[in-house]
Amino acid sequence: MLRLLFAFVLAALCFGLRTAGAQPVDYRSLTIPSLRQRAYGQGEFKVQATLQVTRAFTRTLVSFASDGLTVYGFMNTPRGQGPFPVVLVLHGYVNPRTYRTPFGYTQRYADALAEAGFLVIHPDYRGHGRSEGQAEGDANLFRVGYAVDVLNLIAHVQRLPDARADGIGLFGHSMGGGIALRVAVVNPDVKAIVLYGSMSADERLNIARIKNVFRRVSYLPEDDVPAEWWDAIAPITYLGDLQAAVEIHHGQRDPQVPIAWSRDIHARLTALGKASALFEYPAAGHSLRGRDYALMMARVVRFFRSQLMPANG
Repeated sequence: MLRLLFAFVLAALCFGLRTAGAQPVDYRSLTIPSLRQRAYGQGEFKVQATLQVTRAFTRTLVSFASDGLTVYGFMNTPRGQGPFPVVLVLHGYVNPRTYRTPFGYTQRYADALAEAGFLVIHPDYRGHGRSEGQAEGDANLFRVGYAVDVLNLIAHVQRLPDARADGIGLFGHSMGGGIALRVAVVNPDVKAIVLYGSMSADERLNIARIKNVFRRVSYLPEDDVPAEWWDAIAPITYLGDLQAAVEIHHGQRDPQVPIAWSRDIHARLTALGKASALFEYPAAGHSLRGRDYALMMARVVRFFRSQLMPANG
């Protein structure tokens, strides 16, 4: 009897208990060590259709396999001779029910980077637009499911003839910045990250912000995850393992994501001896406009060129 009770308690800690009839949650699968042990890139990457041809690049609708789901996005392939260094543009929160491909607010970043000579892919994430799967639920606690989609995409992209497997960068805005941090501490092939008005690497801060500011609710499913798992889930615990150079951009008047979060991660990375630069924009909010946008993109292009297009490469 005691042996059965011990087994029940152990299962509850590892997988979590749900209401009767529901599948238990494997909390271990959400952790950074578990994500590092997984295989990625099974299945196919497909170019589905040509969406637009410009003087600088061709935009195509693409799909790729991610954990049994088909996830969509768009790819901007520069004119000229590849292979090209790759930047994945990771969008922030958009209501999945209204999301469409290509989505306007982050399309301008993808286009600017393609015009600068990068092969750019903008994934939609599961549950967005045409992508299969659910944006909410146990498979996407702490947005881990979105990170898994990006990790699968990286593995697919590294096999593309037009892509440089040794030149992978991430550009993440808001929620996309948090996803980029998780991806980069899992996959050391990521060489450069731009964090732009980014969510925190500390999931306690993120969940509190989502509850108290974004959704104004007292409960999220993440609250059910036992406290002992949170450190292993949060990228902040593993910043010492980060291999990528980091460039951070944040508007000082951002009402959604506190600029203190960008200052904190820059300080942490600097203390760890990591390559990190922080640029603040005094009059800007959550998304940069006008001269601030132009200045940021000039800096971003220069940064990615320095990290993904080495002089001897």
